[in-house]
Amino acid sequence: MGTTDSMLQKMLNKVPEITLYFWIIKILCTTVGETAADFLNSNLGLGLTGTTIVMSALLIVALAIQFRLRKYVPGVYWIAVVLLSVVGTLITDNLTDNLGVSLVTSTIIFAIVLAATFAAWYKSEKTLSIHSISTTRREAFYWLAILFTFALGTASGDLLAEKMHLGYFVTLLLVAGVIAAIAVAHLRFRLNAILSFWLAYILTRPLGASLGDLLSQAKSDGGLGLGTTVTSALFLVAILSLVIYLSVTKRDATETSTQ
Repeated sequence: MGTTDSMLQKMLNKVPEITLYFWIIKILCTTVGETAADFLNSNLGLGLTGTTIVMSALLIVALAIQFRLRKYVPGVYWIAVVLLSVVGTLITDNLTDNLGVSLVTSTIIFAIVLAATFAAWYKSEKTLSIHSISTTRREAFYWLAILFTFALGTASGDLLAEKMHLGYFVTLLLVAGVIAAIAVAHLRFRLNAILSFWLAYILTRPLGASLGDLLSQAKSDGGLGLGTTVTSALFLVAILSLVIYLSVTKRDATETSTQ
């Protein structure tokens, strides 16, 4: 039994260390999720539904590979995150554009679903720590929670920027300020590390989405007019460069906890 448990933990040692690199790539991924979803929907002629089907299929393949790996591989892990970001955006867009669900309603729905996911995760595993992803079930909860953070972040970000007419730049500053407050609360006032992580993780989605919209949208709509193609390409190159660096240096490799 001891040998089996050891092999299982080694196999599932696939979550990166939470470093500055992690947060930079996470924000880049959320930006790409926003701009790439817009680019694919507008330029491939598949429509919102067709794009969702194609990207969901790619996500399933990426997660299947991720689950089969025996250790953390930066390239596979971050491809899965990028695809989750795109699919999370598309889920919200489908609810809004195809089903007519308001952003207020979708924000509430995804907040409830995410809370339920965390509750089920904690009830089953007695922890929400990403440093204790030592079983397949915990990894499944982990990726499911990430999907819903992207969907929630997209809905809440669009709600602030578009429905409440704050604009992309103001939304960007507002969300960045809240993330900074969470960081101060954790570092200075010892806010629970797990709670701090997941709050920041959720909020980096509207942060990255607002940044993507600010750069890509037309100047008449409050953006800088770079377009989704240029913005997506720039951020994908940045992600690729950082992932290659981490693959070579192993700077974000982490040891599996036995919690």
